[in-house]
Amino acid sequence: MNRDFIRAIEDSPVIGAVKTMEGLEKCLTSDIGVIFILFGDICNIGEIVDKVKDRGRLAMVHLDLIAGLGNKEIVVDFIKKYTHADGIITTRSSMIRRAKELGLYTVQRFFVLDSLAFESIGRQLFSSHPDVIEVLPGLMPKVIRKLVKICHVPVIAGGLIGDKEDVLTMLDAGAMAISSTNENTWFI
Repeated sequence: MNRDFIRAIEDSPVIGAVKTMEGLEKCLTSDIGVIFILFGDICNIGEIVDKVKDRGRLAMVHLDLIAGLGNKEIVVDFIKKYTHADGIITTRSSMIRRAKELGLYTVQRFFVLDSLAFESIGRQLFSSHPDVIEVLPGLMPKVIRKLVKICHVPVIAGGLIGDKEDVLTMLDAGAMAISSTNENTWFI
């Protein structure tokens, strides 16, 4: 199943990450195939996902950023049962494991702020097995190259990517795709 998700990312290596309804509307005018939903609440997340799905895009919900959702695995069950989301994004390994059990696509997000954070990625991947990982901040070509070599999971670079040069640099470093809230990157 994750082969379809990987193929969608390969076909459209710029992923739109949206923080507002206005941003979502603009992103939906682009050719982007995968959208990371970084806003909403327990009352409207289903409607937000439906907007994405109605336009034929993959909808990935960032569980950690949806108001009203907690940090227990039951949140994944809620997303599966009450939305048409294709998958989830989270920093939590337990949520990744539950989403995989339910057949959702998974993106595990890592903030690489120092060497300890970098070194912990391998341990977390061993227990969670996400489909892909997202590394923030994304403008770290050397770090991305190292991760691609040691991880057996595709890497998405996210955060601080603002123009075509940034996108190409990160793809050249080995990232499978980039995610960006910067609207300029959605139309490259």
